[in-house]
Amino acid sequence: MSNICEDCVCYDYDQELEAFVCTMDLDEDEMERFLKGVGTACPFYRPGGDYKTAFRQ
Repeated sequence: MSNICEDCVCYDYDQELEAFVCTMDLDEDEMERFLKGVGTACPFYRPGGDYKTAFRQ
């Protein structure tokens, strides 16, 4: 799932945590599935543009 997250618009760098995080407002069950990597696809996934992807590098 992490390789999918890296291309997602909702996956941004948090300066306080000094790490990339999912910025979607997930409820408790969704967060558990996200952390466990359970499920075939993220319902919140939106592909990022080339500029957004290049910005992270």
